[in-house]
Amino acid sequence: MKIEAVVFDIGNVLLEWHPERYFDRTIGEDKRRRLFAEVDLHAMNDRIDLGEGFRDVIYAEAESNPEWRAEIRDWHDNWIQLATPPILHSVRLLRALRSAGVTVFSLTNFGIESFAYAQSQYDFLKEFDQDYVSGRMRVIKPDPEIYEILEHDSGIEPSKLLFTDDRADNIAMAASRGWQTHLFEGAQGWADRLVDVNLLSVEQAQ
Repeated sequence: MKIEAVVFDIGNVLLEWHPERYFDRTIGEDKRRRLFAEVDLHAMNDRIDLGEGFRDVIYAEAESNPEWRAEIRDWHDNWIQLATPPILHSVRLLRALRSAGVTVFSLTNFGIESFAYAQSQYDFLKEFDQDYVSGRMRVIKPDPEIYEILEHDSGIEPSKLLFTDDRADNIAMAASRGWQTHLFEGAQGWADRLVDVNLLSVEQAQ
């Protein structure tokens, strides 16, 4: 089946996203473990990914947990240090696909303001033909609605979409809708898949 568009997740596909690693570095692993046990920071981040205000959500959470006020505010104030470094081989693959004339979309759980901030720091996030950002859409993966919106908006049949994501649940939902999928476990595996489906040559995928 001919592929008409390649769809990239962003976190842990194009950008490493490991908030725990940032806090291990800044406050130490033991204190970080206690913070994450006492405050559901990932649930907080889901609210941002669903379209709530970046600063508003984080600062309100900080006020609700005064013992951890400074650390929680850090999620906003030093956010770019949580979303780093870029996965350079994946970035090269994105650009190689574009150079080869392949349509590329992003499909990402990301806040409105945090995505704009990330784009200001990483030029490659401005290079998609179309961005499908959960904060704008008010729905996050793996809710089937977010996949349906992309299908309808792009007009591309599900079987002609190739999607990579690092989370098995997101991949499973896409596959259930008929998308071609690749569970991202490293850039080289993704490169090999793009070669296998004849979107890139071996040389282009390096």
